[in-house]
Amino acid sequence: MAIDSDGGRCVSADIAAGVSPAVAMFHSLADETRLRIVQRLARGEARVVDLTTQLGLAQSTVSKHLACLRDCGLVGYRAEGRQSFYSLTRPELMDLLASAEQLLAATGHAVALCPVREAGETVS
Repeated sequence: MAIDSDGGRCVSADIAAGVSPAVAMFHSLADETRLRIVQRLARGEARVVDLTTQLGLAQSTVSKHLACLRDCGLVGYRAEGRQSFYSLTRPELMDLLASAEQLLAATGHAVALCPVREAGETVS
């Protein structure tokens, strides 16, 4: 699945209706760009312009991925004048990612090399 064209949500409303919360959360983290954004925001809040510069991505790409992370409740923002500052809403997310790194290390990264994929799944 990819980001849809309706405001950058990770999954469409039709798909979301049948998806468990855990699946939706892990789907939101299943994209390298979103993980890079999360890792950057773990160091402190940032504006879209900061993220585009630091990650080398287009503003539209960063904005769509931020919308996905906001829809999942993992990222929030505060407005200051005409600027928005994005930050992680749940510090527990970093604990989850640290646990994932430990799991990957324990399996010898076998999970990353798993050849089995769901039918119709696209890898971006």
